[in-house]
Amino acid sequence: MSSSVAGTVSPTRQALRRVRRDRSARLGVAIVAVLIVVAAVAPLLVKLAGQDAYTYHIDLLDPARGNAPKGSMGGVSADHWFGVEPLTGRDLFSIVVLGLRTSLVIAIVVTVVTTVIGTLVGISAAYFGGWFDALVSRLLDFLFGFPQLVFMIALGIVVPASVPRSLLLCGVLSVFGWATLARLIRNQARSLVNREFVEAARSVGSSGWHVIARELLPNLLGPVLVIATLAIPGYIGAEAALSFLGVGVPPPTPSLGRSISDSIAWVYTGADPWFLVFPGVALFFAVLGFTLLGDGVRDAFDVRLRRAN
Repeated sequence: MSSSVAGTVSPTRQALRRVRRDRSARLGVAIVAVLIVVAAVAPLLVKLAGQDAYTYHIDLLDPARGNAPKGSMGGVSADHWFGVEPLTGRDLFSIVVLGLRTSLVIAIVVTVVTTVIGTLVGISAAYFGGWFDALVSRLLDFLFGFPQLVFMIALGIVVPASVPRSLLLCGVLSVFGWATLARLIRNQARSLVNREFVEAARSVGSSGWHVIARELLPNLLGPVLVIATLAIPGYIGAEAALSFLGVGVPPPTPSLGRSISDSIAWVYTGADPWFLVFPGVALFFAVLGFTLLGDGVRDAFDVRLRRAN
């Protein structure tokens, strides 16, 4: 009885069980869970600290040191848990937790948008084929060959400041981000469109979208989850990189990438190396957590890797 029950467990559930048994994946889940909770309650944490990310504390800066924070470790104190920002004196703890919130929101929104678009376009191109598949292929080639970084930087400069930069980042990253998923899903779906279960659905008069939603999509859930999970740390890094280059989220909105960019000069001079530590550690754990989780999901769904092991 137990063997027959085990045999009825879907491949997706079996893969999720393997994820739960994977130590690296469990560590990734724990890190991601903590980061998401911190990002979700960031405003409450800032209030708990009795600070905010926008008030200047000039009295906590030392003019003799180029307006670096007074005291040790970048001005760490009972009032300012991570110290204060050089030049402005803003509370660094508030900047880090709210900046983490900004990075995670942008990365998750872009991942959801690109996953939905890329999956639908990839499956549709494989299923319908013909001129639609050719058109999608040419569009993907164009997007892969387009100088994305240069375009993003130029767009960040020319777009009016009245346009919210978080919305602009989500839009730009989504426009270019779905192409990779679409190509991978298209290649996976092409191996399924001529399978018996798809032919059976066609023979009973099911519509194309019914076949896509009920037959193809469930069989591609594994690759979609793997690619989407691994995409999140990439988008976190992309948002941080664009903010680092000065075309991301504008000040005074907290941003990990911009804080890291601003800290470079202070690290070089040795005036306040701690300014880099806290935003850098937050960004490191954000990327590490999602990467470990993504690797665990990939190993659980990839049959070839499991056989090799």
